[in-house]
Amino acid sequence: MDKIIVWLLWAIALVALAISAIAPYERVTWAMEVAPIFVVVPILWLTRRQFTLTPLLMGLIALHALVLTIGGAYTYARVPFGFWLQEVFELSRNPYDKIGHFMQGFVPALASRELMIRLGWVSTFRVANCMSVCVAMTVSAVYELIEWWVALALGQGADAFLGTQGDVWDTQSDMFCALMGALVMLMLRRFHNQQMRWIE
Repeated sequence: MDKIIVWLLWAIALVALAISAIAPYERVTWAMEVAPIFVVVPILWLTRRQFTLTPLLMGLIALHALVLTIGGAYTYARVPFGFWLQEVFELSRNPYDKIGHFMQGFVPALASRELMIRLGWVSTFRVANCMSVCVAMTVSAVYELIEWWVALALGQGADAFLGTQGDVWDTQSDMFCALMGALVMLMLRRFHNQQMRWIE
């Protein structure tokens, strides 16, 4: 991924975040959905010189931030693009949250793969590939636990955050989407390896 594209993605993501903060559909839901951005962005900024990430990873983190921002602004069940997908594919619900969970598998898997390989935490690419999928699934499971705790704490007020839309299997399908994201990430492993060699 070209650096210009990465900068453009980050510019779009940060402008969208700023706009979304003005009048989100539900302020508390917005805050919970975009909270990871406010954790990750400062870390990336503080470590940018000591440990420069590959353009591929930086671009995908920006794309993930954009997905989170849009979901936070509208709530996942009300994102217009999701309604368009619902109509085109004749789905029973707005599927935008599944895009979010796909990214929740894809990006953490890529990030953990890059860290494991570049920091020498694993001995082979195969181990890194396997472990990155495991990390992505752990992230997905922890997120589902957080959703459960929020639901218990807020009661009915958690509906917008959970975005289940009446689907009793929402948790399982969310984790399946994260798994698919992590497995699709492996399709980029050769390109990722080239970028890591270039960075090093």
